[in-house]
Amino acid sequence: ARLNMCHGKHDWHKQVIERIRKLNRELGYSLAIMVDTEGSEVHIGDIEEPRPVEKDDRWTFTIRSLERSPATPPSAAAEAEGPDAKKASEDSAAAGDKPRIAEVNYDGFSEDVKVGDEILVDGGMVNFRVAELQGPDVICECVEPGLLLPKANLTFRRNGLPVRARNSMLPTISAKDWLDIDFAIENDVDLIAISFVKTAETVNHLKSYLKSKCLDGQRVVPGLVSKIESPESLDNLDDIVAASDAVMVARGDLGSQIPLEDVPVVQQQITAACRRLNKPCIVASHLLRSMLEHPTPTRAEVADIADVVQQRADALMLSGESAAGLHPMKSLDVLRAVALRTEQQQLEFGGHQAGGGVASGMLERLYREKSGETKISEQEYISEGLCASAAHLAEQLNVSAIFVYTKRGYMASLLSRCRPSCPIFAFTDTDAVRRRMNLSWGIVPFRIDLFKDNPERTVERTFKLLRARDLIKEGELVIVVSDVGPTADVIRSIQVRYVTASGSAGA
Repeated sequence: ARLNMCHGKHDWHKQVIERIRKLNRELGYSLAIMVDTEGSEVHIGDIEEPRPVEKDDRWTFTIRSLERSPATPPSAAAEAEGPDAKKASEDSAAAGDKPRIAEVNYDGFSEDVKVGDEILVDGGMVNFRVAELQGPDVICECVEPGLLLPKANLTFRRNGLPVRARNSMLPTISAKDWLDIDFAIENDVDLIAISFVKTAETVNHLKSYLKSKCLDGQRVVPGLVSKIESPESLDNLDDIVAASDAVMVARGDLGSQIPLEDVPVVQQQITAACRRLNKPCIVASHLLRSMLEHPTPTRAEVADIADVVQQRADALMLSGESAAGLHPMKSLDVLRAVALRTEQQQLEFGGHQAGGGVASGMLERLYREKSGETKISEQEYISEGLCASAAHLAEQLNVSAIFVYTKRGYMASLLSRCRPSCPIFAFTDTDAVRRRMNLSWGIVPFRIDLFKDNPERTVERTFKLLRARDLIKEGELVIVVSDVGPTADVIRSIQVRYVTASGSAGA
């Protein structure tokens, strides 16, 4: 569950966190919670509700504060803001509308733009042309209609190109972001997403900060999700991916920073880099944008979802569709149905080839180690080789599932990276690790006491658990992989087992 810190106060987000945790407790879910920071982006203020914008509508974007008391009528407030704001208010009042005026959070906004510039809202969901400039006010006319959302971000273009690489002069982590990060730590969230990450140094700096805040041992250090949404991010892609715990392809902002025709290619490059470096990849933005208003998606949106699934991304994320749209549950149902059908088709036609592309990734890492760019430990070599072999064996033997027992989730992530056809049932003794594993492709996580007694009994317990849930059946073949044991001398191994009637694991 993603909490977008662009919207709502901490008290509201805290209530949502408590409700999610209540569901986890009462229904046995393991839903992870991600706090998504606002970042140093240029955006409008809270206009209270989505506003439809028609062609030729005039809007005023101002850097002045629009805060006013409830007793102050909109026309009086607009008059206090200046003649152009007053005119925009009068025009909209004549049309029976609310005032067409919005505050912008960037003080240099009115100085950066020029008459004739194009202003893209949320990457082009509404487009304006700058008609007039007067002091802090930027008077615009709508050239492409759409829906203006509260806290929508703004990008400005001149002659078809960005006026500047937006946010390149602003800090990656703003003062508000630090407050939101502290809030996330205090509430023990699982993941923190950082907007407009430009370098790996930002990720490493924040990781050090998080560790320093969790030294008491009472808290688990949240994972960091780097949002790739700027040209600077692409310039340092591999380093950012390697430093992060997960990556988000933020296509909305990215599409306003690079040519639109490059977005599909860049998306594929990012997903490939994440898989190569064994980091979960989330693809977000505009998956079902039309369902903000309409009950049925466009066919192009359906094809887009299928394409993301075929690229083997780990997760697909809805944003406005589920947060502010008219059809949140139906949007989720559509997303799930299309993803499942696409994966089914891949299985039917042999689209899943376990380990595909992974071997080349291992060779690339070996090359980078020899060139001094990175260091790979012997344990990593062993773990990667073991999991790649297990995934290949699973395909050759057509097993029903892979069982993995893991403390930190690392072995489970390596198996996920290989994209086997069968489900990966991952068992850990930590709730936080269980929730984090939800982000990785193909993993179904469970929490149990790992090898508390005899390792064989632990395996038997998990077999009984999954038989009771009808996830495996008697006589089926499974593969068992583990990176934990009762002693430090336990060697990683692969076992091929039959599921027996008693729940014991027959060799």
